Amino acid sequence: MSDVAIIGAGLAGSEAALTLASLGHKVTLYEAKPITMSAAHHSCDYAEIVCSNSFKSDDPYSASGLLKTELRILGSKLLKIADAVKVPAGGALAVNREAFSSKVTALIENEPNIVVKNELVSKIDLSMPHIICTGPLTLEPFASFLNEIFGKSLYFYDAAAPIISADSIDYSRVFDAGRYDQNSDYINCTLTKDEYYTFVRELITAQRALAKDFEKNEIFEGCMPIEIMAMRGADTLRFGPLKPVGMIDPKTGETPFAVVQLRKENEEGTMLNMVGFQTNLKFGEQKRVFGLIPALKNAEFLRYGVMHRNMFINAPSTIDRHFMLKDHPGCFIAGQLSGVEGYVESIGSGLVAALNMDRFLCGKEPIALTRDTMLGALGIYLETHFYDFQPMNANFGLLSPLSKHIHDKAERKRELCERALRILKELKND
Repeated sequence: MSDVAIIGAGLAGSEAALTLASLGHKVTLYEAKPITMSAAHHSCDYAEIVCSNSFKSDDPYSASGLLKTELRILGSKLLKIADAVKVPAGGALAVNREAFSSKVTALIENEPNIVVKNELVSKIDLSMPHIICTGPLTLEPFASFLNEIFGKSLYFYDAAAPIISADSIDYSRVFDAGRYDQNSDYINCTLTKDEYYTFVRELITAQRALAKDFEKNEIFEGCMPIEIMAMRGADTLRFGPLKPVGMIDPKTGETPFAVVQLRKENEEGTMLNMVGFQTNLKFGEQKRVFGLIPALKNAEFLRYGVMHRNMFINAPSTIDRHFMLKDHPGCFIAGQLSGVEGYVESIGSGLVAALNMDRFLCGKEPIALTRDTMLGALGIYLETHFYDFQPMNANFGLLSPLSKHIHDKAERKRELCERALRILKELKND
């Protein structure tokens, strides 16, 4: 008989299972794949990366970088794998998604303390130790079970960007560079003024796959489809994902009017992700409209952008800062279902839930993570943010302010990060 049952082998569930197993607990991991696959999943491997392959900035003095450092200190299993299969992405941590999921799957299947059961769970006994990690694409009938237990769940729409073949782009209309000569692992597709405004005009009038559902106005800002963003104004994209600021095209010696950035999707660089191009356009429209970008006029789409409905709980009324259900001690919710947003945030929630499950089973108090750490601040946000709750990713606004005011922003971020790491290292050594 297992000590803990974990529902879902995504990022959070895989991290939780491996963490608890390493602490000596017997884990039963339930995963619906390959019996049932959601619309966004394509692989039977665990911890599948379904949208961008970027885990965001790895700069230790950025919010995302701080979160990664905290996870490394606490011994995250998945982040160690991510580091091992990273691909060039400038200052970001991007991974070879197939290699990442494959390695996670092998680690789980070779762990003697984990038993995997490939079945679709319909309900669970909340009086028993569980970690629910079914994710933003929770399948029926379990989604209905959650609604019955926790009340009406909230939804937003999440979009994935297209992936194109690197050998199909026109390299005469691109240059390799990052902003201000940094992060040169990006390929930049240039647009003139006329090309840009033609592209925007066609983008906002193109046919979408889920046009009726947008009337509900439930689109999450963090994954805003590029066509919806473009509707906010003709120049919105030039000050967003297509901004040319800090870039000089070596062919002309000038800053382009606009640029579309492509990021390596795999280490070989044969697959390229269109950065910031999450979309809900029909597949044919994606090929037509994105083909108006000169460098992509003959682009081969290896995967078109897709959009799907995501599910998350009303965290402040449901879980505490330790990711444990307020009304059901010993039962936790982690991953994007809990209200965290992002790959690394999901991994972090799975790790914290697992560490606190271990302490619960051992009769100990939960880990005392405070708002001085990014992991603690995320948990406290979920527990206390009652007004218009929406999913949240790592950012400095979540952290408690410093005891002294530091005017310089870079110095202030550095001090916030160093404070967090001092506290976390002290907590781990206790």
